[in-house]
Amino acid sequence: MCGIAGYIGKKEAQNFLLDALKRLEYRGYDSAGVAVLSDDAILKCIKSVGKICVLEEKLNSNNLSGKSGIAHTRWATHGFPSEKNAHPHGDCKEEIFVVHNGIIENYKKLKEDLEKSGHKFCSETDTEVISHLIESHFKGNLEEAVLNSLVHIKGAYAIAVIAKYDPAKIVVAKKSSPLIIGIGVGENFIASDASAVIGYTDQIVYLEDDELGIITADDYHIISTISNNCVQREHCKIKQDASEIQKEGYEHFIFKEIFEGPEVVKNSFRGRIVDGEGLVKLGGLDVLNQDQIRNINRIIIIACGTANYAGRVGEYMLEEYAGIPVEVEIASEFRYRKPIIDAQTVVIAISQSGETADTLASVQEAKRKGALVLGIVNTVGSTIARETHAGVYNHAGPEISVASTKAFISQIVVLSLLTVYLGRTRDMSFVIGKRITDEIKKLPDLMTRVLKSSNEVEKLAKKYSNYRNFFFLGRKYNYPIACEGALKLKEVASLIHAEGYAGGEMKHGPIAMIDKNFPCFFIAPSDSVYEKMWSNIEEVKARDGKVIAIATEGNEDIKSLADDVIYIPKTLEMLTPLLTAIPLHLFAAYVGIELGLDIDKPRNLAKSVTVE
Repeated sequence: MCGIAGYIGKKEAQNFLLDALKRLEYRGYDSAGVAVLSDDAILKCIKSVGKICVLEEKLNSNNLSGKSGIAHTRWATHGFPSEKNAHPHGDCKEEIFVVHNGIIENYKKLKEDLEKSGHKFCSETDTEVISHLIESHFKGNLEEAVLNSLVHIKGAYAIAVIAKYDPAKIVVAKKSSPLIIGIGVGENFIASDASAVIGYTDQIVYLEDDELGIITADDYHIISTISNNCVQREHCKIKQDASEIQKEGYEHFIFKEIFEGPEVVKNSFRGRIVDGEGLVKLGGLDVLNQDQIRNINRIIIIACGTANYAGRVGEYMLEEYAGIPVEVEIASEFRYRKPIIDAQTVVIAISQSGETADTLASVQEAKRKGALVLGIVNTVGSTIARETHAGVYNHAGPEISVASTKAFISQIVVLSLLTVYLGRTRDMSFVIGKRITDEIKKLPDLMTRVLKSSNEVEKLAKKYSNYRNFFFLGRKYNYPIACEGALKLKEVASLIHAEGYAGGEMKHGPIAMIDKNFPCFFIAPSDSVYEKMWSNIEEVKARDGKVIAIATEGNEDIKSLADDVIYIPKTLEMLTPLLTAIPLHLFAAYVGIELGLDIDKPRNLAKSVTVE
């Protein structure tokens, strides 16, 4: 959450900064700002409330000429969205400006001490204490002032700092929030993630925790904030291109990403299925000892939000087919428990961004307790990808819409591959392994068939968009999908309340809310629990509830109960979530459009939650 950008070089900084903010807007969009240092050492800052287009209008009517600058798009943690709370934040004389992601836990005490020393504060944010701290230590050398200031700070931060009286550099520092340096020719870049610099450079350096970078137009240096020693780090090559972060003809990113599902599935299993052998090869796990893999006796999956629901699908897969007990934990709670972990416990962290603060903290806690920690991550080179012992990349490509769709699909595919990978080291037969892998390879075509029903889903969205409460119900593999469907509707159509429940739990309380104004989505493919779901539908209909059912093609009987039916093709029970999720994602997006909402950037949400 929140996006940082910075530029220093021979070109006008504003051009890159504005473009970078547009690409980073999914990380925060309640306010934004830019500070640029001109060739004659004039440091100007312009801020606005709202989306980047508002800032762009202000910049068009103000001259911010200069070859270095920093910028920020905000998702509020401290202080209401306003110009005074927007970043960059300046010192008393506005000669030093700072942009910051994270939370300064001791900012109140720092602010009190600085005010006693005569510093005047303009905002309600925690970030402003950083600029004043740097001011209090500044004696002409910016990196020294930043280093001396960081000693006093407790919490998480990624910062970029620019100063009028040390103009040839931008200083950056990181602890628990992501930050990269983009390496150019006669210019260098700073950003929260690689999407901001694609097309400007394909060479980046990841800053690690407790490191400070000194960036000039021609060079950069990294030093440890703990030892003050220089740090040498190899460049990483960005493998994406600019087209991957464009809408490519779609009006909204979320639709582009939903319709990319079949290709995402192909990319997730490409090169990983051993044809004809019922085996899966996961190159990211090759570093592990095979005896260690065979001796796994328990798995704990940690994740947040949508990734947690993918993990719950994986729980059913791994227990039923790999024969390994699995627990799925909300990452934000896992770190505060006292989990029982031994040498045969594996912890699997799932995160699209690879920067989710709670998941990262849980990874670190699991490592401290001696667990083997694996990652299922979409973003190459991200912090979680680097912190885990081994892992599997999703290969879903950049996901720009705040509400996750294609990454969720790819996470389930990877978990199905992992199930075969682990199952075949145990009791899974060749026949079962081959059947699962063969069915996985059919998924792209089956998903394409589901996507062809998008017009029908759009009609349902128009029909039901005036309702303000929904239940989503499923059993077994599709219980997590019910939760995911409810979450998507809450996220994207943020004026609507929705709840996801296990079908059998409805009569233990929630059924009291059912009436003609409380529609229910039933995920009811023709599987091992279909008859149970039929009974649940009858219970709702007996109370005058409206029913929208997701059923398997050929099931005409369900039309006698359901008000509306969406059909999916037949597949293995364990793989049905990959098909049932699609109409639910589409429904949420179409309802959001009916309500006139910005479906790519839902209110109060940010793409990557990098603060606790």
